[in-house]
Amino acid sequence: MSTKATNSQTTPTTDPTIQLDVLGDECARTILVATSAGPKTAKELTDRTDSSSATVYRRINNLLESNLLAECVRFESDGSHTTAYEATVEHVEVQIDSDGIDVALSAMDE
Repeated sequence: MSTKATNSQTTPTTDPTIQLDVLGDECARTILVATSAGPKTAKELTDRTDSSSATVYRRINNLLESNLLAECVRFESDGSHTTAYEATVEHVEVQIDSDGIDVALSAMDE
C-alpha cells in the first residue's frame, strides 16, 4: 500500500478561532488521532468514530479547511486506489496573551 498526499481544499484557514472550534469536536479529534497513525478512508473513520458517514464527511471537510488534514490517494497492492485522509499536524500550541489567541501548528515529519 502506498499513498500520495494532495490537499484539495480551496483556501485553508489559519484563523485560530476556527481551528480551536474544529478541535473542540470529539469526532474531529478522533479522526485526527486515527489519521496521525497513517491514511484512513472515510469508511474506516466512520467505523472508528461510531458516527454516521454524513457526520464523518462534515468533520473531514472541517479538518481539511482548517489545514489539519490532507486528502491523499491510497494505492493497494492489487492496483486499486481509494481516497484517504491523513493528519498534517503533529503538535498544536495555543498561546493566549493580551494580543489575543495564537495557534501554532507543527507539521507531521515526512
